[in-house]
Amino acid sequence: MKDVKERELGTIGTRRELLRASAVGFGQLAFASMLHQVAAGDDAKILTDGSGEKLSAGRDSKRSGVLPVKGPHHVPRAKRVVFLFMKGGPSHVDTFDPKPLLDRDHGKPLPFPLPRVTFAKQGNLLRSPWKFKQYGESGLPVSSLFPHVAKHVDELCVLRSVHGTNPAHGGALLKLHTGSDQFVRPSMGSWVTYGLGTENENLPTFVTICPTLAHGGVNNWGAAFLPADCQGTPIGNASISSTKATVKHISNLQLSNDDQRNQLDFIAMLNAKHLERYPDESMLESRLNSFELAFRMQRSMPEIQSLNAETQATQHLYGIDDPVTEDFGRQCLMARRLLERGVRFVQVTHSDSEVQWDQHSDLYHGHTKNSAEVDKPIAGFLTDLKQRGLLEDTLVLWGGEFGRTPTAQGTNGRDHNPHGFTMWMAGGGVKGGYAYGATDEYGYYAAENKMHVHDLHATLLHLMGLDHERLTYRHAGRDFRLTDVAGRVATDILA
Repeated sequence: MKDVKERELGTIGTRRELLRASAVGFGQLAFASMLHQVAAGDDAKILTDGSGEKLSAGRDSKRSGVLPVKGPHHVPRAKRVVFLFMKGGPSHVDTFDPKPLLDRDHGKPLPFPLPRVTFAKQGNLLRSPWKFKQYGESGLPVSSLFPHVAKHVDELCVLRSVHGTNPAHGGALLKLHTGSDQFVRPSMGSWVTYGLGTENENLPTFVTICPTLAHGGVNNWGAAFLPADCQGTPIGNASISSTKATVKHISNLQLSNDDQRNQLDFIAMLNAKHLERYPDESMLESRLNSFELAFRMQRSMPEIQSLNAETQATQHLYGIDDPVTEDFGRQCLMARRLLERGVRFVQVTHSDSEVQWDQHSDLYHGHTKNSAEVDKPIAGFLTDLKQRGLLEDTLVLWGGEFGRTPTAQGTNGRDHNPHGFTMWMAGGGVKGGYAYGATDEYGYYAAENKMHVHDLHATLLHLMGLDHERLTYRHAGRDFRLTDVAGRVATDILA
């Protein structure tokens, strides 16, 4: 009988011999699955060094077929994240940060200097066309743009002092998603994936639903220099309806499942031998993992994307029976289906080529249209998560790349404002019914408990059990992290 080396150099007699020679056949895949299930059952396991100092569990574990579950740096408050991204920049002074002085001083000049760099020419102060009202036991104010979300105000942790550095959409989107507005860096979903691994071997760890292709495009959900299997998987894009949003090439019309399996096994065998000679080529291994995941997704993803199993009551909750809210409602419902199946990071983007949230003019029409499309779906999403017991350990993040100025652009619009704006969190270990930080009395600059985008990222990672200063990756001779050399956890918002 020919030995293994002869078969590797010559022809491989049977498929069983191929699998035995390859070291990455069905046996190893099954073993990887067993390891995954064991790790998932021992969720958030914390190791110590005997002195009580917490150590990360499995931080350097070897990938094999799927990203392994890795232990956090500390006990996490959240297991998963969903980012409801409002592209274009919703106005904080018209949504969650009321400014009475804007009403009083409408039409007057801003009584302090503008930023050194502004995106466009600005005029005098512009009052909000919407009224604010206090809601819930907390009494937090919400504008009439969000009557449905307002009913959940006691779940919201409103961050009123977020600020960035870039007044342009492209730079601001990259800053919010990757921590850098100048260089190609891994997105925050990719960092979470790298730090914690997966909880479902048949689905990506990071999914982005209908993402925008503008202002950074794929870089906003890309893995950059992190392993390739940390990259986000897009479902559709912002230029098409969510009813048509699918994972591309989810079915193979040319090859059967058995043929694909044989093909992957053969590729794996060849590459396993290559990795034996060149073990530092981690990107090759990550690419192999991506191939395996794509094969497994052919069975799991179509079922998740189909909403036929959802009751009429659930679809009504998300507004899917209303043409105004149907598109974003479908995205939010799909997000819930992904989250409950073990996807760690899901992004849902509200954007269209017509209006977005970028109202340089006709603020009233644009913000009215946009809020009507997302208000009920977001409220339904929060209700559904809470009813299913998922909100407690799911961190919901809402916001855009910046806010809008309290001054007018033209007669009835607002310019970009990265110097002070509002985002909110819910669930996942944050205080509900709580407002953190503040902008100045007109809403232009972050003034109290200022929360830079790096601080936002540090806090998000902390809630997921990750220390942003320890979550590093060495590339091109230096250590990188999502927060670069900055970042402070906003401990005051922790429940």
